[in-house]
Amino acid sequence: MSVAIWWLRRDLRLDDNPALGAALNHGKQILPVWILDPALLDSPYVGEKRLSFLWAGLRALDHDLRERGSRLVVRRGDPATELRRLQTESGADAVFAVEDYSPYAYRRDQRVRQMVPLQVAGSTAIHPPGTITKQDGDPYVVYSPFMRSWKALRPPEEEDLLPAPDKIETPVDVASVEIPGKPARPEDNPFPAGPAAARARLATFLEQDIYQYDTGRNQLDIAGTSRLSPYLRFGMLSPRRAAAATGRAWASAADKQARKSAETFLNELIWRDFYIHILAHFPHVRSSSFRRKYDDLAWENNEDQFTAWCTGETGYPVVDAAMRQLRAQGWMHNRARMIVASFLTKDLLIDWRWGERWFMQHLVDGDPAANNGGWQWAAGTGTDAAPYFRIFNPVSQGRKHDPDGEFVRRWLPELQAVPNNFIHNPWEMPADTQAGAGCIIGEDYPAPIVDHREARERTLSAYKAVV
Repeated sequence: MSVAIWWLRRDLRLDDNPALGAALNHGKQILPVWILDPALLDSPYVGEKRLSFLWAGLRALDHDLRERGSRLVVRRGDPATELRRLQTESGADAVFAVEDYSPYAYRRDQRVRQMVPLQVAGSTAIHPPGTITKQDGDPYVVYSPFMRSWKALRPPEEEDLLPAPDKIETPVDVASVEIPGKPARPEDNPFPAGPAAARARLATFLEQDIYQYDTGRNQLDIAGTSRLSPYLRFGMLSPRRAAAATGRAWASAADKQARKSAETFLNELIWRDFYIHILAHFPHVRSSSFRRKYDDLAWENNEDQFTAWCTGETGYPVVDAAMRQLRAQGWMHNRARMIVASFLTKDLLIDWRWGERWFMQHLVDGDPAANNGGWQWAAGTGTDAAPYFRIFNPVSQGRKHDPDGEFVRRWLPELQAVPNNFIHNPWEMPADTQAGAGCIIGEDYPAPIVDHREARERTLSAYKAVV
C-alpha cells in the first residue's frame, strides 16, 4: 500500500492545501507530519506568544485529522534526519510540502532533498515567486507595477479551492511525541488558533468591516482591520481563500466606496505576496538593507533608548501604547507598527534590525518576509521605502489616528485623566493640569526621551551622508 508523507510547515489546514492534495493523489495512506526543528525553536527570532499560537494550531489540526480517521505525527530533530526515519518507518515513497521562501527554508529543503524524495506543491503566496516578473524576466522591486501585474493574472475563485477530504487513512504504527505547551486560556489569547477560528474571523470581517476598511484600517481607536495575519502566517487560512473571498466581497459591494474598501484590502494581500517575492529573489534582505548603500548608515544604537522603546517608556503616548499592546497581546495595529518603526529608526536612529528582531520575538503573526519588508519600508532602506526624509511625527500621528486618545488610555492607564488636548503631548500640560490629572511628567509618566524636531534634523544629516 503506497504511503505519502505530508510535511506541514506553514499550511496548518485541510482545505485548499495543495501539498495535502498532491499527497492524496499519490498515496493510499497519508502520514501528516510536523517536525519540531531546533534550528527554528532556538532562533533569537522566536517568540513565546507565536509558539503558543502554533501549538494551539497544531492541536486544532490534530483534532480535525482525528475526525477523519487520521492523526498528526510530531517529531523532534533535524528535518532531513527525521523525514528519512519516517520514510523508513512508514514505507513512504514520497514527501510533499507547500513551498516556503526564507533563506533558512531553502537551505533546509536542499538538505532534505539529499535524503528523501521531497516534492513541493503550492505556495505560501497567492501567486508564487517567479509567476510575476517584468517583461525581461527580472523580479519587480517596486510595489505598484507588481500590483498591476498581479491583478492582470486570473484571480483565485471559490471553484479553484481544494475541499478538505472527508477521510484520511494514516499508518497506525508510527511513533509521535506530544505537541508542546499547554492550551492557552481564552483571556490569554486574543487569537483562538486553528482553521475553524480562521474561517470564522474571515467571515466576520467580510460581514462587518471590509466595506469600511479603506478608512477604518488606519484608526487605532477602532477594530477596523481584519486581524487575519496570524492565520495567514501559519496557513490556518489559505491565502487563496482570503483573495477569493475578497473578490466576492468586491463584486457584492453596494457602492463605489464599498468597492474601494474591498480593493484596499486586496491590495494588502498583494503587499504580502510582494514581500514574499522580495525575500525569495533577494535573500540578503534578511540580514542587510535591500538598498545596500544604507548598510553604511551611522546608527546611534543607544541601548537605554532602545530599552525605553521596547518597554513603552519613551514619553510619546502613541508609541508607548503600541509597544505595551505588543508585549501584552503579541499583536499591533499596522498603523501603530509604522509609527513605532519610524520612531525607532528616525527619532532614535537605532538600526531597523533591532526593531525587526524585537517584533519577531513578540508578534503572534511575526513573518520573516512581511516583518522585514515593513521595517525596511519604515527605515527607508527597502524596496518601496518611505523616503528617508519622511519621518512620522508621533504627536500628529496620534492626533490623526487616535483623536480622542481612546487607544492611548487603554494601554497607558497613567494617562487616563489627561485632557484630550494633551493626551498626545502630555509634557506640555501646565503643572496644575498635571496635578489635576494625577499625572506628573517625569514621575507618573516619563518625559520625552528625545526632542522630535532635533532628532529629525540629526537623522536627516545621517541619511544624507550615505545617499
